[in-house]
Amino acid sequence: MGKPTGFMEIPRELPEDRPPKERVNDWNEFHLHMPEEKLQGQGARCMDCGIPFCHTGTLLAGMASGCPINNLIPEWNDLVYRGLWREALERLHKTNNFPEFTGRVCPAPCEGSCVLGINEPAVTIKNIECAIVDKGFKEGWIRPDPPAVRTGKKVAVIGSGPAGLSCAAQLNRAGHLVTVFERSDRVGGLLMYGIPNMKLDKSIVLRRVGIMAKEGVKFVTNTEIGKNYPADKLLKEFDALALCCGATKPRDLPIEGRNLKGVHFAMEFLHANTKSLLDGQKNGRFISAEGKDVIVIGGGDTGTDCVGTSMRHRCKSLTQLEILPKPPLERAPDNPWPQWPKVYFLDYGQQEAAALFGGDPRQYLVTAKRFIGDENGSVKAIEIVQIEWQKDDKGRFIPKEISGSEKVLPTQLVLLAMGFLGPEDTVLSQLGVERDERSNAKAEYGKYATSVKGVFAAGDMRRGQSLIVWAINEGRGSARAVDEYLMGHSDLP
Repeated sequence: MGKPTGFMEIPRELPEDRPPKERVNDWNEFHLHMPEEKLQGQGARCMDCGIPFCHTGTLLAGMASGCPINNLIPEWNDLVYRGLWREALERLHKTNNFPEFTGRVCPAPCEGSCVLGINEPAVTIKNIECAIVDKGFKEGWIRPDPPAVRTGKKVAVIGSGPAGLSCAAQLNRAGHLVTVFERSDRVGGLLMYGIPNMKLDKSIVLRRVGIMAKEGVKFVTNTEIGKNYPADKLLKEFDALALCCGATKPRDLPIEGRNLKGVHFAMEFLHANTKSLLDGQKNGRFISAEGKDVIVIGGGDTGTDCVGTSMRHRCKSLTQLEILPKPPLERAPDNPWPQWPKVYFLDYGQQEAAALFGGDPRQYLVTAKRFIGDENGSVKAIEIVQIEWQKDDKGRFIPKEISGSEKVLPTQLVLLAMGFLGPEDTVLSQLGVERDERSNAKAEYGKYATSVKGVFAAGDMRRGQSLIVWAINEGRGSARAVDEYLMGHSDLP
């Protein structure tokens, strides 16, 4: 590395965020920029560790350890330290089609497995990644680059989330004629409508989609395969299909009062809010949290996004229910490096709730027992109960209610953010694609071929709910598999 002692001399430093009480007044991104000289110093902290676990991209204890798309992190850290930003961008784009997305919304498993992180704060990999690509756009280095030769082969990609977009970008690079079908009115899948604007500005998504369109990718919106476009028609019109529809079937909470008005899935709330925002807040068809006591059930990223969105609506109060115990402040003995560190921290939404309401909105080791309605059939309260995790007769940990710990909280809006069960049925059923035991499209990782000839599956639709970097990994991998199927070989990475 350019500065072998950088990690000993330079402390970890991140750019400041806009103050929570300020940023809840708008929908703009809340991260501020860091001067280039400071970014170069952060790049210098990359320690020439010998074995860069940061880009291993494996699973440990069921969670990602290292970068699933195998970003060449030490290389572009060193290039940033030396001020070679364009060369750093070239290295970044070798493995990642969309670093402007991952640099904003990826949870950075690379940092969790950074060797420096064994006994010091990890290198600020995610922030450096985002700075590289943002500079690339600012300097005009990122421009459309259509393929020089076309193969004449036609491929349909179903779904325009990170898996679908990365698959389409790679197949287009190989010279195939690619059409991406999206059921919503805008391209991007969960990048567009599942992640709020303050975390990922939609102009950033549209900017990359525009580049892909100029490179020759065709995008067809407002088209739901299996409903207003028969799935079998695709088999006749295209030489291969890549199914990248995601795992969009939400986990429900079938307790008393579930059908009351005011109880919604998180994606109903987030999708309608972003669409209204992009439409100029003119359609009026979004679920408002304004003036309401909001309950968010679920402690993951989607729950946090519900918190942040509710704060911007000016909710009256906010409580987030988490069935798991509160994480420790430091790694527990059974959570060693290089596993993903399961430690307590305040994400952006909880920071905002704490700033306005005086504390972390999360309540741990609780579950909902029933929703209580008013005379008009709307939710007015929720009964919750404390739980403890105990082993059953098979040695599995299961939640057990603590008698006498019941409590009733007022609420007029409940948001269910408890994850996703798998893909929706329409496309898979119409095509006759075999499912695995979790209802996902059955296709071997690395091969991606389904039980139907010429039909491939990738991303959350194949692996289940996962990270954006796994979706990009699978989109790229499935593109190579499709290319090999069509041409007999592939030069795609």
